[in-house]
Amino acid sequence: MSVLDADFAAMIEQQAEAAKAQPAPPLDVIPPEMVRAGYRMQRQSQNLNAPKEVEARDLKVAGGTGEVAARLYTPAGAANPSGLLVYFHGGGFVIGDLETHDGHCRRLAAGSGCRVMAVDYGLAPEHPFPEGHDDALAATKWAFDHAAELGADPKRIAVGGDSAGGNLAASIALDLVGDPGRKLAFQLLLYPGIWPDEETQSRKDLDGPVLSREALAWFEKLLAAVGHPHAHRAMLGSRDLAGAPPALVVTAGFDPLQDEGRDYAQRLKAAGVAATLVHYPTLVHDFYIMGDVSPAVPKAAAETAAALKAALA
Repeated sequence: MSVLDADFAAMIEQQAEAAKAQPAPPLDVIPPEMVRAGYRMQRQSQNLNAPKEVEARDLKVAGGTGEVAARLYTPAGAANPSGLLVYFHGGGFVIGDLETHDGHCRRLAAGSGCRVMAVDYGLAPEHPFPEGHDDALAATKWAFDHAAELGADPKRIAVGGDSAGGNLAASIALDLVGDPGRKLAFQLLLYPGIWPDEETQSRKDLDGPVLSREALAWFEKLLAAVGHPHAHRAMLGSRDLAGAPPALVVTAGFDPLQDEGRDYAQRLKAAGVAATLVHYPTLVHDFYIMGDVSPAVPKAAAETAAALKAALA
């Protein structure tokens, strides 16, 4: 068993002490908008030192049933056109937004030299499944159709996301396999939630840190995908992966989702897809958006951005 990164260990110990002094109520009794606000405040405060030499422009793009907000990140000196990463934030399909992941998207753009378009898809329970998936698919198609105005090369468009956003990216990559006019070049899956058919060992063994069993159950309940006729779009354990674009899958050692990410990379390879698995054994779920907590985060982010740069060269 690896040893937890010392800086993250200190953060988790500090949070545990604070929780002893003021225990948090169960997630089920807190309005989702309050959980979102707390998450946004916490993650923004942990990621203040992302690159500033990145232009950020807010957009409206196509969603499943109307427009959704998006943000285009253009790094200094970017080629025109450049590669483009269409990015979906994590947060269990319930929390997270453009602000929680702003620093992370800036790092990806600055480190890769590619443009990044972050998509503010609809969140559950206000937008139950499959509305978020519909938004993500429509926004990705919109990016292909408006590549010229985005400064993007339509032959070098990738999808990516972390956690629930990784689920969206993987799902959209499969949805577009049969679309000859919108051929994805790459998929970037950062500690993705794959929603396997059977509970993995890491989900059984790990209750936190960062991602707890309570949170996983709360996200699943509010998304309401289980039993839905199109549940296969989120629950990717049995999807046919043949024809999917090349992938980088990143996992963390202290993350309940690590086994399903590893298994998905193996399934991609078995389906004939070029897939690389990178594992950070000392890190936690959500680490990419906690850049100020540990020097290990900017280092990992730089490595991930370098892989994106190579994939979209």
